[in-house]
Amino acid sequence: MKIKTIKEILEAEVLCCEDQIERHVYSACGSDMMSDVLAYVKDQAVLLTGLVNPQVIRTAEMMDMICIVFVRSKKPSEEMLELARESGIVLMSTERRMFNACGLLYQNGLMGKRSSNV
Repeated sequence: MKIKTIKEILEAEVLCCEDQIERHVYSACGSDMMSDVLAYVKDQAVLLTGLVNPQVIRTAEMMDMICIVFVRSKKPSEEMLELARESGIVLMSTERRMFNACGLLYQNGLMGKRSSNV
């Protein structure tokens, strides 16, 4: 699924790296716990989170994620925007809650990857 499609489905606002929204993501992860994200399988994924701190960007970068969607209208700081720009990570914000946002993406064909311990 293209990041542009995610933007449309979630009625999200692109906050940085809009030039990257034609890229494809192949899975999604919804979590506010970055330790759970670190246990997640790498694969051109999108992260949905309500956590707003620089560690979110660093975690996404380590896991080769290319898009972060902040739920519940959360907005990143300027420091976070700069980190995302440096890494080419698309940041978006949606008014939707995480449960609904994940459900909409799943309903539209974006699946989560199954880890070996699930």
